[in-house]
Amino acid sequence: MEYLPGMEIIESDVCSKVIEAMNSYDYTQYTKQDVLRALHHDTCSIEDFKALLSPAAEPYLEQMAQKARLETSKHFGNTVYLFTPLYIANYCENYCVYCGFNCYNHIHRMKLNREQIENEMEVIANSGMEEILILTGESRGQSDVHYIGEACKLARKYFRMVGLEIYPVNTDEYKYLHECGVDYVTVFQETYDSDKYETLHLLGHKRVWPYRFDAQERALRGGMRGVAFSALLGLSDFRKDALATALHVYYLQRKYPHAEMSLSCPRLRPIINNDKINPLDVGEKQLCQVLCAYRIFLPFAGITVSSRESAEFRNGIVKIAATKVSAGVSTGIGDHEAKYTGKNNNEAKGDEQFEINDNRSFKKMYEDMSGEGLQPVLNDYIDV
Repeated sequence: MEYLPGMEIIESDVCSKVIEAMNSYDYTQYTKQDVLRALHHDTCSIEDFKALLSPAAEPYLEQMAQKARLETSKHFGNTVYLFTPLYIANYCENYCVYCGFNCYNHIHRMKLNREQIENEMEVIANSGMEEILILTGESRGQSDVHYIGEACKLARKYFRMVGLEIYPVNTDEYKYLHECGVDYVTVFQETYDSDKYETLHLLGHKRVWPYRFDAQERALRGGMRGVAFSALLGLSDFRKDALATALHVYYLQRKYPHAEMSLSCPRLRPIINNDKINPLDVGEKQLCQVLCAYRIFLPFAGITVSSRESAEFRNGIVKIAATKVSAGVSTGIGDHEAKYTGKNNNEAKGDEQFEINDNRSFKKMYEDMSGEGLQPVLNDYIDV
C-alpha cells in the first residue's frame, strides 16, 4: 500500500481525522436516549450522527425519515436531478475481487474510439439528457488522461454538466481534465477499513489506499467545482464505512467551503463470472437508515442513489433523502444506441461492470418522478 512512483503526496490532515473517528466508533454503546436526543436537535453533531447510524436507531427509522424529508425539502424543494453514466472503456489493471472489470476476469474488453464516443453521446443527448458521467476501467495504459480528456471535450458539445469517474490522478492531471470540460469527480473509496481494503485489492495501483483517499482533495486543488464520495456497502462493516464516508465529506466541506459535495451508498451487485460474492448483510432498511442519517447530518450535500437499487426503492427514497438518480443506465461499453433507439449496429460490445437493478429509460424515469409529485431537473447551471 506504499505510494508508487509518480503518485502525488499531499499534506492533508483529513485522512487522520476520518480514520481516527471510524476506528474509535463503537456503535453498540449508543442508546435509545442518544437517538431521541439526536432527533430532537436542530443541528446534527458528529455524536448525533453516530447515534443515528447505530442499531439503537433502527426502531426510529420513521422519525428519521420524517426529519430527513424535512431537511431535503428545506434545501432542495421537491427537485430530483437526472443523469446517465457512459462507460467508454472497461480495461483494468487492478485485481479487485468484487468487480466485473478486474484484470483477471475473462470478459470482452473494449475501448471506444472518438467516433464511437461521439455517437454514444449524441444518442444520449437526443433523449433529452443534459448531464453525463464518463467512466472507464482503471487502466492508464488503455485509457490515459489524454484519451479521457478528449472524451470530456466531446461531452461539452452535447451536455451542460460533465462528471468523471476514473482512476485517481494527480492535481495537475485533474486541472487538465477540468480544462477539458469536467465539472465534478466521483471516487469510490470502496471501504475505509484499510486492513480489509488490502485483502480485496490484490494487484494494481488501486492497492495504494491513501492515494485513493486523497483523490477528491487533489481534484478540488485542480479546480473541480464538485466532488462525490462513496463506500461500497457490503465490503466491510457498513456502519463504520458510512460514518467515514460522511466525515470525509464533512471535513473537506470545511476546508473547501466553495465546493459542491455529494455522496452515495451503493451496495454490492452480481458480476460476470463470479457467483461467490457474499456481501455483508445490508438490507433496504439499513440502507434507508444510512441515507436518512446522511441527510440529517449533511443537509446541504447531494445524495445519489444508483441503478443498483430497485425502482421501488429509488421512487421512495427520493421523496425522503436522495436528490439525484441515474436513468437509462448501461454499465457495458458501446451499447447505448441499442438501448436508447432499439437499433443494433452489429458491432461488438464490451461487457458490463455489474448487473443493474433498475432498467428504466430516461423517459420512463422522468415520467415516474413527475408522477410522484417531484420536479425532475436536468441541469441547474447556466454557462456565462
